[in-house]
Amino acid sequence: MNPIVPLDKKITNREFKLLLKPEGLDRYSRITQLSNQVVSFCQKEGVDFFHLDNANTGLRSVYFYDTPGQDFRRNNLILRVRESRQNVWIDDWCEVTLKCRAKSLHASLAYDPAPDAPYKIKLRLKEEILRDATPGSTRLIYSNNSIMDSVPVDQIFERNMGSIVRSFPDLVRLQLSPETPVSVVGGTSNKILEACLPLGNIVFSPNVSAHFDVAIWMRSVGEPIVGELAFSYRVTKLNRDDAVAHQLADKFFKNLQFAIADWLVKGSTKTALVYGTEE
Repeated sequence: MNPIVPLDKKITNREFKLLLKPEGLDRYSRITQLSNQVVSFCQKEGVDFFHLDNANTGLRSVYFYDTPGQDFRRNNLILRVRESRQNVWIDDWCEVTLKCRAKSLHASLAYDPAPDAPYKIKLRLKEEILRDATPGSTRLIYSNNSIMDSVPVDQIFERNMGSIVRSFPDLVRLQLSPETPVSVVGGTSNKILEACLPLGNIVFSPNVSAHFDVAIWMRSVGEPIVGELAFSYRVTKLNRDDAVAHQLADKFFKNLQFAIADWLVKGSTKTALVYGTEE
């Protein structure tokens, strides 16, 4: 194994992500096949896997906002909205996330994403571990997040920078005119339908347990464009210094790429597909 490097004290979450080929991902039998391969791989690696009883597929609409010149994207900023759905119906409440995501921890802290809003807010600094160019490889990006829950879907913000800055004050440093328009990246037809199914939990140590799930992005039902297999866990006072467990998770992720190589597609993140540029 590589030398053990302690996690930075600012990190709150670790997320491991693999992009999946879209073919057949809207068939439950294919997801069951993938889940069975993951379970078999866990047994081979000696990692405990626990199925979630009665896990249901969550459905939501996902879309991103930016200026016509993609000023957010060019400054490593992502403004995302997730609208939960009950069957075909959109909920009256949504989740709004602003994140600064970059290749270094220092760069991810360039902007403070914390909002000025009367909603429940979660702040997360995530270390995201992705596949690099070849199987069994990794690269890191860091994501400094603020997440607003239960935002009225009709009152997210007006579609201009003045409204965005009122919600996220530190974005004033972009020095854009308040009248600069902000709209859905790629137009409203570029909204994504996301189906997310929890597969189970895997255990790397008594204090490091990750939840495993698969997400499918579709233009509409029956039109998958990409999938993502991911596992993630919180970093807390109890497990921050459990370097052996963190390294075991790293090794598990690298070996998993070989175990499900036929499922994987090259690429960085799902967001990069929406923008049409690598991250």
